[in-house]
Amino acid sequence: MSGLNLLTTLAAASPVDVSPSGPLIILALGIAIVIGMIVALRINAFLALITAAIVVSLLAPGEFAVKISRVAEAFGTTAGKIGVVIALAAVIGKCLIDSGAADRVVRLFVGLLGERRCAVSLMSSGFVLSVPVFFDTVFYLLLPLARSMHRRTKASYLLLILAMGAGASITHSLVPPTPGPLIIAGTLGIDLGTMIMVGLLCAVPTAVVILFFIGWLSKRIDIPMRPLEGTGPEPEALPDEQLPALLPSILPIILPVIMISMHTVVSTLAKGADPAATIKKIEAVTAVLGNANLAMLLSAAIALYVLWQQRKPSREQLAKIVETSLMSAGVIILITSAGGAFGAMLKQARVGDAIQGLMVGEGTGQLGGIKLLFLAFFIASLLKFAQGSSTVSMITTSAMLAAMISTPEALGYHPVYLAAAIGFGAQCGNWMNDSGFWIFAKMGGLTEIETLKTWTFTVAIMTIVGLLFTILFATVLPLA
Repeated sequence: MSGLNLLTTLAAASPVDVSPSGPLIILALGIAIVIGMIVALRINAFLALITAAIVVSLLAPGEFAVKISRVAEAFGTTAGKIGVVIALAAVIGKCLIDSGAADRVVRLFVGLLGERRCAVSLMSSGFVLSVPVFFDTVFYLLLPLARSMHRRTKASYLLLILAMGAGASITHSLVPPTPGPLIIAGTLGIDLGTMIMVGLLCAVPTAVVILFFIGWLSKRIDIPMRPLEGTGPEPEALPDEQLPALLPSILPIILPVIMISMHTVVSTLAKGADPAATIKKIEAVTAVLGNANLAMLLSAAIALYVLWQQRKPSREQLAKIVETSLMSAGVIILITSAGGAFGAMLKQARVGDAIQGLMVGEGTGQLGGIKLLFLAFFIASLLKFAQGSSTVSMITTSAMLAAMISTPEALGYHPVYLAAAIGFGAQCGNWMNDSGFWIFAKMGGLTEIETLKTWTFTVAIMTIVGLLFTILFATVLPLA
């Protein structure tokens, strides 16, 4: 009993209570646990994050009896915010691929821009498709088209694959309902409509600059299109008559964006209005229609209908498709929720109070806020470089930054710009411990050195350009 009493006393008397450096020590320990378990021990990110959350909670102030239960409560709170949306996004992505709707969207851009602008077509396709579909799936989808375009037009093969990869990578880290930006928005308390609009605001000019960059790079590095190892003849694209119509193909992608953004616009206009005003009544309606869960459910229903109409699967086949999608989403929800619990426990440890003065500080104004953008980018880049997963980097960094911010007003700009800095940072450091690196290398037919010189370099430049645009918009359009 004496040992238990001693443990209780030590846990209750957290370092936070006796020293100003206590929260920073707890933060360092939490980061060490996450990186050490994932990188050194190769343990699943969920176990690493939930272990770090429990350790931080035990060291944080509070009643000893609730130090474990509050981790589970924070886990459940995060899952309640993003679980439904992530699950439905997985279903939508699977249906878009299997029904041919994604292929139809790609052909839309090719038809609009022409084969002479095939790099722009591929980048645009990747940019749009990566909003509801994961990066690796988008790459698998677009690669046959890129190889076909190279054979027909003789355009640089490196230019084409870099264009489609960069387009998919940008929105993958900035625009919900992709899990990463969705998680950041939930952790930092950002309205999803605002996250979508500002994410696109930062992503579009970044994509334009990077398109010029990869055009310059591809002229200096000549990499031929090689046969892919271990594959048979490349499949022919489906004829147009076997693909769904354009409207039902693109509707599952744009419907959630429209519904969520609609509520964001209406609620902004309704601020300060009289409760009896018409805009307030409209806001009550858009609050339901613009809810992300409802928007994604309607989008999933449309995507499932398009799949059924095009491929006529049996009930068993359709159920299997949904089940497979939800199984992949379940892992992401677990990791995401564990990251939310980790962030909540950092708040319990008063990490924000300890770091706010160091990074923002009283009287530093906008300068302090800009410093925090650099810090967010640096932490996300470091975590991505260390453990390879952009999503884990975004989860962990946003949890840490949320604990550092006492009030949004202290930033000098809307927290959505902090989310953008995290999103760009989480793409940097794309090297051999990242699955995206190997997808680009092996599916693209490049060697490891060629991939480092081209893909890793391009993503690094893209993230730096994105950070500069984020800083620019945070300064001239702070939305605070």
